[in-house]
Amino acid sequence: MAPPKRKSTGRVTPKGTRPGESNPLTSHASAHASDHGAGHAVGASSRYTPPTTKAMLESPRWVPILMTVLIALGVLVILLRYVIWQDTNLPVLFGLGFLLAGLYTATKWH
Repeated sequence: MAPPKRKSTGRVTPKGTRPGESNPLTSHASAHASDHGAGHAVGASSRYTPPTTKAMLESPRWVPILMTVLIALGVLVILLRYVIWQDTNLPVLFGLGFLLAGLYTATKWH
């Protein structure tokens, strides 16, 4: 018979503490940080970050319209292949092309 498996709770920090809080049990880490003179917290970056413009947040109005038209056209061409053009598979390729173009346009919609 195999020995019972060791049970592990998966807890990394001691019970009752939160990540980022100072803990007397982690005095080794704070003593190590004070050796280098880095006992204070790191502040925000002084690097300039320009504000995000409205043009970057919203896509133009024609993007969702184009996406819908391309997907609908792809489905329509594939369906018409089975009704009108029964002797060739070329409309299926065009329909899949329209569908892929519509899906690509969907990735540009914010």
